[in-house]
Amino acid sequence: MTDKEEVKYLTEEEQQALLEKYDPEAGTRKLTGYLGYIVFFGLLAFSLFQLYTAVFGVFTAQIQRTVHLGFALSLIFLLFPANKKKKQKGKLQVAWYDVLLAILSIGVGAYWPIFFQDLVMSVGRLDTLDFVVGLLAIILVLEATRRTVGLPIMVIAIVFLLYGIFGQYMPGFLSHRGLSLERTVQTMFFTTEGILGTPLAVSSTFIFLFLLFGSFLIRTGVGQYFNDLSIAIAGRSIGGPAKVAIFSSALQGTISGSSVANVVTSGAFTIPMMKNLGYNKNFAGAVEASASTGGQLMPPIMGAAAFLMVEFIGNGITYWDIAKAAVIPAVLYFAGIWIMTHFEAKRLGLRGLTKEEMPSRREVFGKIYLLIPIIAIVVLLMSNITVTHAALYSILISIVVGFINKATRMKWMDIIYALVDGARTALGVAAATAAAGIIVGIVTKTGLGLKLANGLVDLAGGLLIPTLMLTMLAALVLGMGSPTTANYVITSTIAAPAMILLGVADLPAHLFVFYFGIIADITPPVALAAFAAAGVSGGEPIRTGIISSKLAIAAFIIPYMFVLSPELLMIDTTWTEVIWVVFTAMTGMIAIGAGVIGFWMRKMHWLERIISGIVGLLLIYPERVSDITGLIMFVVLLALQYVWKRDKDSTPKLSAQA
Repeated sequence: MTDKEEVKYLTEEEQQALLEKYDPEAGTRKLTGYLGYIVFFGLLAFSLFQLYTAVFGVFTAQIQRTVHLGFALSLIFLLFPANKKKKQKGKLQVAWYDVLLAILSIGVGAYWPIFFQDLVMSVGRLDTLDFVVGLLAIILVLEATRRTVGLPIMVIAIVFLLYGIFGQYMPGFLSHRGLSLERTVQTMFFTTEGILGTPLAVSSTFIFLFLLFGSFLIRTGVGQYFNDLSIAIAGRSIGGPAKVAIFSSALQGTISGSSVANVVTSGAFTIPMMKNLGYNKNFAGAVEASASTGGQLMPPIMGAAAFLMVEFIGNGITYWDIAKAAVIPAVLYFAGIWIMTHFEAKRLGLRGLTKEEMPSRREVFGKIYLLIPIIAIVVLLMSNITVTHAALYSILISIVVGFINKATRMKWMDIIYALVDGARTALGVAAATAAAGIIVGIVTKTGLGLKLANGLVDLAGGLLIPTLMLTMLAALVLGMGSPTTANYVITSTIAAPAMILLGVADLPAHLFVFYFGIIADITPPVALAAFAAAGVSGGEPIRTGIISSKLAIAAFIIPYMFVLSPELLMIDTTWTEVIWVVFTAMTGMIAIGAGVIGFWMRKMHWLERIISGIVGLLLIYPERVSDITGLIMFVVLLALQYVWKRDKDSTPKLSAQA
């Protein structure tokens, strides 16, 4: 039974309502009048400042980061209401206290540039004004974080602050001398170990420019082109619309750092198509949610946390090293979803799109030039130029590419709006990274990272697999209430070191927590991407989340595999070995997909499904004996499926659906 009668496409207003419900960063005021102009030109100035420093070089660390922070905080208080439940129809008035907070934020942002020499010469000694400004900076960051990315990350930051101040009262290995309030304020705002630490440093340089690049791509129509290209490539295949959703969301992930935003914008188009074809509404929502969430795992642009990873790992690791290492796991992730939607379509007897439902392939492939900026950024990241310049050149290339066709040509106002939109998307990231800096500062000052790493290893009995499982749970729980950026900062600070203590290399350890922080978006009970997809499909949120987790099963398996065997990350391996690893892993995903869906060439018995899952695990694990064993078992399973399918009437009882 299908739910064709419920099929409808969401209007722009309905899409915005969904975004505001599930994505805190989308719930902004619709300002008009002089305040609207102030915010508009404030956002424009924010982007111009970042472009200026990208072209002519960044300022001294404290100045670059506080100016970036001042722009972000002041704009957040004008754009994001303190209480979204009091939203008026159509627009929100700016309260007097929000204007006051915005002015104070400008003061905080200007403090280091104005008093730079005095602050450097004071060598950490704070006078009364310094203390007040530093304390105010902490409060403003916490409140801005609550407004833009939600309450959980603010609470976590406060808990860490309290731990820093009252550490002497903590039990056991968590105990430390305790930091005075003055020392805490000094660390948070007058060193580069707290709010002005590495997370905000990355936000004020790399991340902003890549968000700006995404904004320019959207202005050239790349987002819509991804949908058209996906239909042209995958639309005619079995269960075509689901594969369109996967392909489109993987591409959208290169320009969107938000799982929820990706679900709503792409899903508003793909989910009704899937339902219209015959997919169950929960399954349709789950396909979009799992594919959209995986967008942050797909190189070349993998979300803000990937840029933080470069700084946190250090040791000469470049962004290209991380992107290259993430290729095979990302391909396996999307291949797993693709395979399972294919088997589900075969189980339901679904078709692809008809020729009449397809766009003109000639027109679609005639616009293939729109992908040039994305190809360019890959090439640039592979070269020896800096990440900052790679992003800057890619922005310029996207503008030039837009001139190829009149329909995509950017006028001056289009460029200005792209700058404004890019700055707007950076506000939540700036707040989240500033709050994450608070956490990192406390961890650094108290030695909590090493204490928790040792405690985690002790709790796991010194064994790697239990340590990985505890780390996974920590990342999933934190990810349910935190944006990916903050989640990665916390888990890479307190959980990744536990794996490193047990001999895991830095890159696999950091990618492990990165993966599970992202997958939290589709892991019940709090699965925001799945809930947003259910809002589009009309399905049940929890049910959609459960199916999303099943479709994304590769993301729960592959991180364990690349920790145990880094060949999956193309570390210390040859191209011959890489080809073999990809072949066996893809074969393994076919077996796992069939086992999860319960259909291959025919319906599968529960015992077949279990065996199929085991075969898949043997093949994904990159080790010669397990690969050969898995391949032999795979061929046997495939042969049985083929033989029993040829004669349905003589199919044994084993083939009954579980």
